[in-house]
Amino acid sequence: MKTTILTLFLIIIGMQWSIAQSSAKQEIINLSKEKWQWMADKNADKLADLFHEESMFVHMGGSWGKEQEVNIIKSGGIWYKKADIHDVSVKIIDNTAILLNRITLLAVVGGNEVTNPFMVTEVYIKLNGNWKLGSLSFTKLMTPGGQ
Repeated sequence: MKTTILTLFLIIIGMQWSIAQSSAKQEIINLSKEKWQWMADKNADKLADLFHEESMFVHMGGSWGKEQEVNIIKSGGIWYKKADIHDVSVKIIDNTAILLNRITLLAVVGGNEVTNPFMVTEVYIKLNGNWKLGSLSFTKLMTPGGQ
């Protein structure tokens, strides 16, 4: 009898943890989608709130911190017009979420419209109950399908 109760208890705890993990993963996926929309809309204020003060951004043309990224978006130096998301995966480790997006990005860079296939790595950290973006890194894929 004790073994049965203990087994049921462990199953319930495991299910709750699994549901919490699924919920957190969906929350990150939704937040990432919102981020892409804010980038398309050049909503620098929403992005500045999302980006951690110590966040880092890696692009084909270099890497920099939050202030420069927000200024680039605000000024239109890079306009992330549309991110077509093909695949998404999320791993959660304690208070850190790592999201991978395989996207085709339509952007305007230096006045030129360009389309590139990327694998984008987004790292989020949960602080005081809120997710903050700690890193956003673009890796250009050699083929549109990312094969």
